[in-house]
Amino acid sequence: MTNEDALKAEDVAEILHIGRNAVYELAKSGELGSYRIGRRLRFTYADVQTYIKRTKNGGVSESDAPTSLMGRRKRVVICGQDIILDVLSNYMTQAGFECLRSYVGSYDALTALYKGEVQVASAHLWDGDTGIYNVPFVKRLLPGVPAVVIHLTDREQGFYVRKGNPKGLHDWADLARPGVVMVNREKGAGSRVLVDEHLRLLGVDPAQIAGYSDEVQSHIAVASAVARGRADVAVGSEKVARQVDGIEFVPLQREHYDLIVRRADFESRPIQAMMAILESGLMRDEFAGLGGYDTSDMGRIVSID
Repeated sequence: MTNEDALKAEDVAEILHIGRNAVYELAKSGELGSYRIGRRLRFTYADVQTYIKRTKNGGVSESDAPTSLMGRRKRVVICGQDIILDVLSNYMTQAGFECLRSYVGSYDALTALYKGEVQVASAHLWDGDTGIYNVPFVKRLLPGVPAVVIHLTDREQGFYVRKGNPKGLHDWADLARPGVVMVNREKGAGSRVLVDEHLRLLGVDPAQIAGYSDEVQSHIAVASAVARGRADVAVGSEKVARQVDGIEFVPLQREHYDLIVRRADFESRPIQAMMAILESGLMRDEFAGLGGYDTSDMGRIVSID
C-alpha cells in the first residue's frame, strides 16, 4: 500500500457517516483496523469494509468472545446509525466506559440485543396495526427477555424529493403512481419498515412500485440518489434533507427514536451512567439547536417489561 492509498480519519468518517472522534475511538478499541505513518493514524479501505461487514452481522463477532461485552463490566456496545448515538458514545467514554458502536438498522439492533451481542439497541420501528413505535417490535423480537425502552428523541420522517417536488408527491399512496421511481432502504431499517407498514395498510403490492427493490444503506445515500436524479423519491428523516443539496423534504410522520436495554442490565453501572447523561440536559441542549430533533422528552422511560 502506498501513502496515496491510505485513508485519513476524515475519509473513514465520511464512508461510515460518523464523526471523526468516533473513528478514533473505533481505532483505539481495535474494532477498526489502523496503522501509523509517523504520528498520523491511517486506515485501509479493506479494514473499513471488514468493519462494515462485521457490524452488519450484529456488531461484536464470535472471535471477540474472550473479551466480549458481557465479560467486561465497563464495556458497552450501542447499536444504531444516527449521529446522536455517536455523541452519546463520546459522553460515555468521557464518563470512563469503553463505548463501542455497531452501525446497523433498527431490526438488526434488536436482534443483536436479543442474542446478547450488544447492551444498547436503538430503534424507530412503527407498528401499523397499533400506531405505536418500538414497543410492539421489542415484544416480538425479544421473546422472554424483559426490556426497558427509553426515549431518545422525536424526528420527522417523510419524502426526499427534488427541488420543487416536480412529481407532486405528498402521501404514501403516491409511491405507487405510474412514472414514480423510488430508492429504498435495506430490510430492517426503520424507514424501510415504515414504508412497508404503510403499503400493507393501503393494500399496495410493493412489486407495483418502481425502484422498491433498489436498496441503499443510509439516509444520506437515499437522499443523494434523489438529488442525482437516480430516483424521484426516498423516505428518510428531516435532518438529512438539510445536509444534501438539491432536495426538499415532505414531512409525513413524527417518529419516536428510542433506546432499548435488557431489564437485567438496567441497574448496571454503564446503563445508569447512560441514563445520567440523558437526564443531565447536556445532549438535550446540544441537539436542540441542530434542527431535525425534538429532545424535550429525552431520558423518559417509555416501557418496562
